[in-house]
Amino acid sequence: MGRSTALVSVLVALAALIGCAPTTPPPIVRAPVWLVSLTSLAPTIPLDIRYARSDNFVGEELPGYEAPVCLLTKPAAQAVVAAQREIRALGLSLVIFDCYRPQRAVDHVLDWVANPDVATRARHYPFVPKRELVSRGYIAARSAHSRGSSIDVSLLSMTWDTPRPLDMGTPFDFFDERSHTDSREVPAAAAANRRLLREMLERHGFRSYPLKWWHFTLREEPYPDRYLDLPVR
Repeated sequence: MGRSTALVSVLVALAALIGCAPTTPPPIVRAPVWLVSLTSLAPTIPLDIRYARSDNFVGEELPGYEAPVCLLTKPAAQAVVAAQREIRALGLSLVIFDCYRPQRAVDHVLDWVANPDVATRARHYPFVPKRELVSRGYIAARSAHSRGSSIDVSLLSMTWDTPRPLDMGTPFDFFDERSHTDSREVPAAAAANRRLLREMLERHGFRSYPLKWWHFTLREEPYPDRYLDLPVR
């Protein structure tokens, strides 16, 4: 058998195998190349990915969070690294609560809003009716996080043996007017910490979300119209 004949035989065999394969596409097993792990660029930035466990306003791990990692577009990740470098010079550090968020997680939250209240209300939304969390702007049907250039973030003091959270006036994911970035209902020290966080991140290309002091999106995000539903791995 000549080389060309053998090649034809191999191609025929492959075609037969492909013809017998299921028609449904294989599952997506990794994020697209334009999402990178923040840890790969800055392994020392603390991560506290709340939606990969039950310590969040829903009270359970959200669908699509298969690992407690931070995925971002490369420009957003590089901007975070640059901000962290400046913040560390002050004896502080960023701590990241969330980065890229799959659309399936967003959809799950919308289903959660439609169900009766749960035990997380006292801690996360004691003064806002659950059914109004979307209309008041605390929860979105299309989250900027699903575009890969948004972060939920706070500050830690690194001047002690154990990093200590700075007082920001409210906890992360506390849905209330006191969590508005410029709220006057928080102590002066907390307001100053919010200003510091915002100024640092704005200097490195992020814009803040007025209703949630912890939420920032890259101003010149590379994919402003793409919403992903790939798992966080």
